[in-house]
Amino acid sequence: MNNYCKKASFSFVLMLLIFKAYAQKAEVFSQNDKAIKGYDPVAYFTDSKPVVGEKEFKLSHDGANWYFSSQKNLDLFKSNPSKYMPQYGGYCAFGLAGGYKAPISPDAWTIVDDKLYLNYNKKVQVDWNADQAEMIKKADKNWPNVKKEK
Repeated sequence: MNNYCKKASFSFVLMLLIFKAYAQKAEVFSQNDKAIKGYDPVAYFTDSKPVVGEKEFKLSHDGANWYFSSQKNLDLFKSNPSKYMPQYGGYCAFGLAGGYKAPISPDAWTIVDDKLYLNYNKKVQVDWNADQAEMIKKADKNWPNVKKEK
């Protein structure tokens, strides 16, 4: 194999690796460089309420900065991010059921089957709560396509 072919092969493999890494990165709702507006995703599970994270307990994960209220919560997240990350990248679950991305309010949340769902606001959450099972089914179906949209 000549040098040109080796360089071309190396470039191709490198591009594939970069593409694969980019393709696996989750789409995460982030505002002001903070996933879920800087709230601690673990606290929804451990404290049963939204808690603002602290800048000293920050972790970059899946292309977003996550904030935690304690080192313990940061460590819990690091040990199993998929358990604590909100569904649909932290976008509004009701919006996803309708086929679109929408921002969230950290105080409009629900845990269903040990998964965190966030909503646009408390009014939208009322509609979400009226038929969660159907909303989840629709949002799960829509997410693979909607997450690719800007």
